[in-house]
Amino acid sequence: MKKGEITVFLSLTVVLLVSFILGMMNAANIQLMKNQARIDVDSALYSLFGEYQTDLLEEYHIFGIEETYGTGNLQEENLLRRMHYFGTKGIVHEIKGIQYLTDLDGMGLREQIITYMEQKYGIEYARNLAGMTGEWEEVEIQEKEAKENQNQSIEEMKQMSEEMEKDHQEEIENPFDCMEQIEANGIISYVLPKDKRLSGKEINRDRQVSVRIRVAGRGNFPARKNLSGTEERLLFNEYVLKNLENAAGREAEPDELEDQAAVSDGNKIYQEERKKSLDYEVEYLLAGKKSDKENLESVLMKLFLIRMGVNYICLQKDSGRKAEAEVLAVTICTLLLMPEGTEVVKQLILAAWAGGESVADLRTLLAGQRVPAIKTSENWSVSLAELPLILSSDKRAEVKETEKGLSYKDYLRILLFLKDTKEVTMRLADRIEENIRSQPEKEYFRIDQCVTKLEIENKVTVYGDISYTFPAYFGYQ
Repeated sequence: MKKGEITVFLSLTVVLLVSFILGMMNAANIQLMKNQARIDVDSALYSLFGEYQTDLLEEYHIFGIEETYGTGNLQEENLLRRMHYFGTKGIVHEIKGIQYLTDLDGMGLREQIITYMEQKYGIEYARNLAGMTGEWEEVEIQEKEAKENQNQSIEEMKQMSEEMEKDHQEEIENPFDCMEQIEANGIISYVLPKDKRLSGKEINRDRQVSVRIRVAGRGNFPARKNLSGTEERLLFNEYVLKNLENAAGREAEPDELEDQAAVSDGNKIYQEERKKSLDYEVEYLLAGKKSDKENLESVLMKLFLIRMGVNYICLQKDSGRKAEAEVLAVTICTLLLMPEGTEVVKQLILAAWAGGESVADLRTLLAGQRVPAIKTSENWSVSLAELPLILSSDKRAEVKETEKGLSYKDYLRILLFLKDTKEVTMRLADRIEENIRSQPEKEYFRIDQCVTKLEIENKVTVYGDISYTFPAYFGYQ
């Protein structure tokens, strides 16, 4: 047997050492519980955002959590219940920020669309179009000038027509009649191809997400910069043209051609099997009217004014056709005993002639063909003798094809670029919502109830009465 002893100092040292080890172990355990809580929340968030609305993704390449989960009962508690289901029991969640696709005039919608287009086509795709935007802005100026001059010109043409019809109706064909008929009956009835029927579909505008009171999110989230930059706008507009229908038909994407059997071999226009509430969707984005007819009329009138302004300038540079107009003006003024008005009548004839040529241009565009941006004497379609008959059905079938020039889709691209981006975005949201709601058992769908970003404050008890609070964020980028 040997004697053993321990001093007070050594005893205190051992106690402190054991306390330190136990404290370190306890701190490590608390930190482990904190880390585990974070892992659980992150995992649950990933799982939550994996429950995106499948139709929205498959048809429009957009992610969004449908917050009612098919019930139509909008509650943020739906999201929290799913969080607990995915493994966060014991953690208290509070939503501090939530963003829907339609918040801030559809900013979340635009972000996803631009990102998708960049990934699929590349930014170079937009840069190839960016060089033409200066010319597009000139098109807008031409339309405004033509619109300002149209009303005055038509009034003068009406007066001239009345004078001619009083005593000289049989002596000379009325060159101004086409402009009067267009103003009276609208442009559609004179330019729609024979084989194309005018859609009679219409929607309830008050029910559209761009008009009604929307569900609004809250909080501040990181946002993509330059959403309204030139290249971003071009990419967004290309998405619109590739995913929505228009009056001339939408060209199918290569991957669509593999999956869709209903494709015509001639022009490769994708035929939508499912019926939509509107047939002219791009026109709706531009005009925002309730019916296909009103939307198409509005867009075609814009194109008519654009083409009329361009064609009028072309006539001013064509000495041969100016001479023809002058001869007719002299004849009219001689019959009306007003030789001093020859120059005025000549300009009115040129304006009416430009309008008649524009009618032929629109027929060509709606037939799926191209129209030269600037006309020459070689590719001019309507002669002065044909002008009084240009609106007759017999002339309807005459379409001059050309490999170069602008198509109807090209003009829609121009009009979209000149349109306010917020209006276009929200009207796009209208079409997406209506098209998904038209599917069986999808009447509950509302695009302003689709979550795209979420910020949650989480509170967990880690030891005794010690609690740990931490934020978590996730969003579709």
